[in-house]
Amino acid sequence: MTEVNVQAPAEPAPALPDYLLDPNATLKDSSVSWRHGKAPDYSNTRKIFSETKEMNHVSGSLPDLVENLVKNWEVEASFKPDLSDWRTVDRNNYSFAINGGPAQDAEHMLKVGTYNAIIAPNEYYSPEHSDFDSSHKTFKRMMPTFAWEVIEVYSGPPHVSFKWRHWGTMKNDYVGFNAKGEKVTIKAHGGPIDIQGVTVAKVDDKVRLQKVETWFDPMEMFRQIDPHGTISKNVSPVVLTEGGDASAANTSAGACPFHAN
Repeated sequence: MTEVNVQAPAEPAPALPDYLLDPNATLKDSSVSWRHGKAPDYSNTRKIFSETKEMNHVSGSLPDLVENLVKNWEVEASFKPDLSDWRTVDRNNYSFAINGGPAQDAEHMLKVGTYNAIIAPNEYYSPEHSDFDSSHKTFKRMMPTFAWEVIEVYSGPPHVSFKWRHWGTMKNDYVGFNAKGEKVTIKAHGGPIDIQGVTVAKVDDKVRLQKVETWFDPMEMFRQIDPHGTISKNVSPVVLTEGGDASAANTSAGACPFHAN
């Protein structure tokens, strides 16, 4: 009688988490606390992304998975004020560093905001004179959409290194406070803002971010905002209110609805 070699069926591959497969996965979280009471609207940014991106990654490819992970992380870092709601990071082992600087934990970014966490004080802007909400309003007022894409992935998990691109259009005036506390106004030129950088991220077995290190030139954005170096400064002292909001005596940075990136 002929023996039949019957092999046990192979174990199915573990399913990938939704934040790797869908750039909007964390936007669908319904039982979490959102910074402004509800999930933000990314429809405009996603539309601009699809119309003006440079890369067309194959769905499910490593660049596509990395791109989705970072987009979902950005949603959580910007709009989920409770760290326990973040799904894209290993909360007990997470840190973020810029240009070889000191590593910061997630609570730091939750406190100061994503823009303030990555921009050092300069002649155009200073985190010292802007809190979480005012920093986001400053840049989102000027550039209502700021799309992001992965250009190239150099290595895969557990150490993922990749090059990225962040871009938008300067549709409104830039108004911010610089390192001296001066109000800086730059007229909108209607042209593109396009910056690039490199990130190396260590991830765990669930492909959650642990150690994130990013390198880019933060002044490149301001050089593109003010290509001719003709800034208009209205010098006035900055007053921090009890809640930490930045304002200027006898001047106003102007308030506008919060626009999701």
